[in-house]
Amino acid sequence: MVKKKVMFLCTQNSARSQMAEGILRHFYGNNFEVFSAGSHPSNVNPKSIEVMDEIGINISHHRSKSLKEFLGQEFDFVITVCDKARATCPFFPGTATKYLHWSFPDPAEATGSEEEIRVVFREIRDDLKSKIEKELGKK
Repeated sequence: MVKKKVMFLCTQNSARSQMAEGILRHFYGNNFEVFSAGSHPSNVNPKSIEVMDEIGINISHHRSKSLKEFLGQEFDFVITVCDKARATCPFFPGTATKYLHWSFPDPAEATGSEEEIRVVFREIRDDLKSKIEKELGKK
């Protein structure tokens, strides 16, 4: 069986796309080859690493990547995970069989106490997991 290639995109490749990459690889890695990137990569958010570790997924070895690293590659799915209009999310200039847009708020913009911010990261993680199960888990 040939694995389908999936690219998750967001602006900084620091939280949502990193968590989505980790979730899809962990639960469905037998069916998918998984990548993530951003239009303006920064660093993987430590809270993303922390909340993923809580569910047994280690993304501490991940790094923020520029979508430029993947130019010329073909993907079966390119999925943006921004909460803003599609027009402001990164566009993948390569070849994809299917483009999807999943609107998720950026947990890095959460305010409040450390625990309140951590709760937001957990909510996004869990919402991503549910969306992945629903949209890709059966493919």
